[in-house]
Amino acid sequence: MQSYPNVTFNTHRAKDFFLDKISFSIGPVELKKMIENDLNHFNLIDLRSYQDYLDGHIPFAMHLPPEELEEHWNMFEKEKINIVYCYNPFCHLAAKNAVIIAEKGYPVMELCGGFHAWKEFFGFDVVSDNNPQERD
Repeated sequence: MQSYPNVTFNTHRAKDFFLDKISFSIGPVELKKMIENDLNHFNLIDLRSYQDYLDGHIPFAMHLPPEELEEHWNMFEKEKINIVYCYNPFCHLAAKNAVIIAEKGYPVMELCGGFHAWKEFFGFDVVSDNNPQERD
């Protein structure tokens, strides 16, 4: 049998890893269904820059810059799932902030693929708050 670096054949660890992954992440299709059917049971939090949020964000998302997280615990609810997202699958803003949110005792999930997967890969609707007349 050929050996591959960093590959484990421990199926129990693999099972635990993937159970955790699906327990604490949500895909764009699942989120879209939640937005259409279940708005009262989750908060959606965009962690990208304010300008990027204005340029386009997922419907019903609230903006929260990561550097202001500690000042805005009132945006989170312990009775709702707090879904966070950032730019793309390679960005760790959402995962890093999900750790902090969970440490504070709030239920949290991360949107797989971030805003890029929502908009570019799946082509779902976005909301833009930019007013072209206000630009230089």
